[in-house]
Amino acid sequence: MFHFYVFESTKVQQNLIKAQFPIKKYYFCQKITSMKEVPKGHLSILAVNLIFGCNTPITKSVLSIGHIQPLALTFFRFVGAAAAFWIASMFISKEYKATKKDIDLFFLASLFCIVLNQMFFVIGLHSTSPVDASIIVTLVPIITMIIAACYLKEPITIKKVAGVMIGCGGALLLILSSNTSHSQSSTLHGNLFCLLSCLAYASYLSIFRDLIKRNHPVVLMKWMLLFATVVSTPFCYDSVKAVDYAALDISEIARVLYVVLMATFVAYLLIAIGQARLRPTTLSMYNYFQPIVTTLISIAIGIDLFGWHKALAACLVFLGVYIVTQSKSKAQMDSEKVAKKH
Repeated sequence: MFHFYVFESTKVQQNLIKAQFPIKKYYFCQKITSMKEVPKGHLSILAVNLIFGCNTPITKSVLSIGHIQPLALTFFRFVGAAAAFWIASMFISKEYKATKKDIDLFFLASLFCIVLNQMFFVIGLHSTSPVDASIIVTLVPIITMIIAACYLKEPITIKKVAGVMIGCGGALLLILSSNTSHSQSSTLHGNLFCLLSCLAYASYLSIFRDLIKRNHPVVLMKWMLLFATVVSTPFCYDSVKAVDYAALDISEIARVLYVVLMATFVAYLLIAIGQARLRPTTLSMYNYFQPIVTTLISIAIGIDLFGWHKALAACLVFLGVYIVTQSKSKAQMDSEKVAKKH
């Protein structure tokens, strides 16, 4: 399958896209191949990880109360976000309808991006500490880089490896030097589920990139979340039925709404926007911002302190992201080889 990249679009690539996709889908692809669209991708993914950084302690607090079990909370995310995306789809142009082939692929994408990713993570987080979960999340860029190299033939350059390692070092420095309580117990199966969640998400970023690029984000997510809701229903039904709804207070309901609307609806919309504009490894590098957000929240509510190591960690994360964005893609290297021949 032909793969194309946002920041190195050429006339040849655009002609290939035009030949492969229907004319209206080609115009959607052509629109996002502009260099002007790349900053939108960076801003979208930065916003996603700010949201996710807040979501980890919020989700942990909801699960710790005990009124809502992990699978019930996951099901609420799927149903609420699916409803929001289907409503949103009523306000976009009808020219962005998905093909039958793409709808079939949406089902597979939903398994990796939503069902396995979210169900494994929330089950794992219930049995491990936020610190352990944050450390495991730092593996996403490394896993993504390996999968992108195998599937998309993206080169693993020295600059890319250096950027990933520097960013990973900054995230780990921040997590391991935190002054927050580490009294929460962790289990092997909890950490394993978090790792499987990361593997599913990293696979999604690479394997389904072309699918995301040729479909409108709202169309993409409304189908993926619908499929996720259907698939997860048999697994989540008992947990949803067991929720003590009468015991939920306003604070708990507000946190659940954040998880559903912000950490699912808004976040997944922004992920699709960013994924259409950035390379998989670059996109996954922003995961390193999540520990920074979590730490800032801890400092703001008085359960952590700001120190030089946190400033250094933040600098390392920013430096790592910058280095990865400066690394060359496969398309750039291929273009350079062609130029040398001429």
